[in-house]
Amino acid sequence: MTTTDHTGQDTQQPAAPQPLPPVDPQIAAFLYLEARLADEGRYSEWEQLWAEDALYWVPFHPDDDPRRTLSYINDNRRRIHSRVAQLNTGNRHAQTPPSVMRRLLSNMELLAQEGDTVSVGSNFALFEYRNQQRIWAGRVLHTVRQGPGGYSLVSKIVHLTNAQGPVETLAFLI
Repeated sequence: MTTTDHTGQDTQQPAAPQPLPPVDPQIAAFLYLEARLADEGRYSEWEQLWAEDALYWVPFHPDDDPRRTLSYINDNRRRIHSRVAQLNTGNRHAQTPPSVMRRLLSNMELLAQEGDTVSVGSNFALFEYRNQQRIWAGRVLHTVRQGPGGYSLVSKIVHLTNAQGPVETLAFLI
């Protein structure tokens, strides 16, 4: 689009951002299931959603590199299994009593699609109650792959809005 500035010169205006394609309802349902299983403490079922080449990452800063910087969480598939085993024991003192949680996913956008794999970005708010209510919020990037057995979670990257400041314990699935 061309407009005229205050000097009478024609100027080129950047194109307005275009909306991203909608997320397939089946993929959205899969992501809602992932959130619900985490909220309900159904950890073994939650773990079954993950692919073998999984990455569950919560960085300190959105521009961090998980191979070079410290993170709140940086789990591969083996570490996810270990985390779930710890949660299933019920012996996590930071979660005694266990948190009651409910999360909302909104503004889902299809970010990329390549073959049987899609990347979805969404905003989230997680309401956690354990002795007091806390609200966790941010942007989550899910990568989901469709295979013969259905969908699996390849990666979940959680960018917390308060990552630059003090963060309470993350002794649960965010």
